[in-house]
Amino acid sequence: MAQLDRAVVEQIVRQIVLSQTGSAPAVRSAPSAESSTPPQPNLVVSISARHCHLTDEHVEILFGPGAKLIPEKNLYQDGFYAAEQTVMVVGPRRRMLPNVRVLGPTRPASQVELAFTDAISLGIDTPVRHSGDIKGTPGCVLVGPKGVVELPEGVIRAARHVHMNNRDAEYYGVKKGDFMKLRIESPQCAVVFEDLLVRSDATSKLEVHIDTDEGNACFLDGATKVELLKQDGGCKCKH
Repeated sequence: MAQLDRAVVEQIVRQIVLSQTGSAPAVRSAPSAESSTPPQPNLVVSISARHCHLTDEHVEILFGPGAKLIPEKNLYQDGFYAAEQTVMVVGPRRRMLPNVRVLGPTRPASQVELAFTDAISLGIDTPVRHSGDIKGTPGCVLVGPKGVVELPEGVIRAARHVHMNNRDAEYYGVKKGDFMKLRIESPQCAVVFEDLLVRSDATSKLEVHIDTDEGNACFLDGATKVELLKQDGGCKCKH
């Protein structure tokens, strides 16, 4: 019997994890070969597949009175998880994406985060926004097993960003609200993503979030090196 190529096996496993959790396996950078003080932080780059965040009210409408999000898998950041629940996202002319994963915990406002390809599939002209900045964005319809929610706004393409704690921020010489660059090397290509918003606080782990289109473009599956760099000046693009 012919054996499957290792790369094919890894890709199959990745797709299974992605479909079940809404978040791709992380890629960790290799430790620095040179001793430094402070030591180089452990950088993780994760693909954030399409997903949605819901309010408590919308959870009950979509999944029934008294319903709560049920954690299925913890995400890399402490306190956040992929829930068991999924919803159908419906766009104009009844275009739809079934089984979009709900992430917890609940939020003050419901929000749907898509990649560019997802937005095209739904027929929605979706702007790039930082999470939570949904004013004036397109809406959609969410369909759950117990009800329907019509969102007047809240559909975005999430701008790439980096979570870090205050020690990491000090190491890189950045602060909350600054922007950084991510360089990814793979056997096929080397790609630099600019305009990663820094989200720093006391407890977050060092993790970059990019979407599925960006992950495919840089061949993150085959990455041999990932490097986070300080970006001079502000954001170079308009969100």
